[in-house]
Amino acid sequence: MVNNGNLIEVRNLTKYFPAGVGLFGAGDSVVRAVDDVSFSIRSGETFGLVGESGCGKSTIGRCILRLIEPTSGKVSFLGQDLLSLHSDALRRLRRDMQIIFQDPYSSLNPRMTVGQIVGEPLAIHNGGADRSARRDRVTELLKLVGLDPEHAGRYPHEFSGGQRQRIGIARALALKPKFIVCDEPVSALDVSVQAQVVNLLQDLQEQLGLTYLFISHGLSVVQHISTRVGIMYLGKLVEIAPSDEIFHNPLHPYTKALLSAIPIPDPEHRRQRVPLKGEIPTALNPPSGCNFRTRCPIAEPRCADESPELVEVTPDHFVSCMVVAPHQKK
Repeated sequence: MVNNGNLIEVRNLTKYFPAGVGLFGAGDSVVRAVDDVSFSIRSGETFGLVGESGCGKSTIGRCILRLIEPTSGKVSFLGQDLLSLHSDALRRLRRDMQIIFQDPYSSLNPRMTVGQIVGEPLAIHNGGADRSARRDRVTELLKLVGLDPEHAGRYPHEFSGGQRQRIGIARALALKPKFIVCDEPVSALDVSVQAQVVNLLQDLQEQLGLTYLFISHGLSVVQHISTRVGIMYLGKLVEIAPSDEIFHNPLHPYTKALLSAIPIPDPEHRRQRVPLKGEIPTALNPPSGCNFRTRCPIAEPRCADESPELVEVTPDHFVSCMVVAPHQKK
C-alpha cells in the first residue's frame, strides 16, 4: 500500500563521496553531495527538483534508484524499503522504476539499432518472451513516442537529439514502469525541441498514469511540468511547495534569487533582481550552520551556529530558514 498517497518516501537521505587528498589519495575528507534530505513524491504527480549545477539533485535521483548506494537514510517505494533489498529483489523491482538520462548522445549504445535499444529491457526482464512479441512491443513503443516504427533498424547516429531522447523515453517505458526519474531530459536539446519533449512526457503521464521525479536547472520547464517543486542548495532542500506557490509566493531567499533571474520578454514588467553576495561554497567544506548564510541577504548571526530544519509554514509549503520560519523545532 502507498502511505498517504505517496509512491516514493525519502527520509534523511545522505550521500558522501570520499575526497582524496595528497599524492596517493590519502585523507578522510568527504564531499557532502546530499546531506540529510527528506521529501515524498505522490502517486501520479511530477515532483520537480531544482538547483544549481553540483547541488546534488542528480545524485538524489540515482540514490533513489540505487544506481549509486546512499551513505545513509531511507527510501521507500510503495511502502517497501529499497535500501534493504538484495540484488535479486531489487532487480525485480527495477521493472517499476526507470530513468531517462540527460544526454541523448551518450546514453544510447551506438553499436545497437533502435529496435535493439528499446527492446533490451524486454530481453533482460522477459527472457521467455519470443522475438515476435518483443518486436511488436518495440513497434508499439516507437509509435507511442512519435517515431516511425520502420526506423527500428537504424542506429542512433542517424537521428537528431530530440529523436534520440524519444528513443530513450521509449526504452524507459518498455517494462510499463510506475515511476520514472527524468534527469534533466531536455537540457541538451534546442529550446523548440525541449517543448516537444516536455509535452510528450506530460501526455505519456496522463495516458499511462506515470509518476515523475523531474530534475532540472531550468525553472521555466519545471514550472510548466511540475505539480510540486523542491529547491536545492549545496546538498540540502531549502523549500518545497506546490508549483504555483513556489513561483508566485517564494519564501526562501535563495528561491527568490533564482526566480528573479528568470528573463521576462515584456520589458515593462521586469523582475527586481535579488543579488547574491559572496562566493559559492563547496560541498567539500560547507559553511557552519545554514549552508546558504554566506550568500544570504537576510542572514543573522545565529545562522552561523544553527542548521535550520525544513518546516511547514503554510499548508504543504515547507521552508528551511530560521529568519523566514523562526519557530524551529529544538
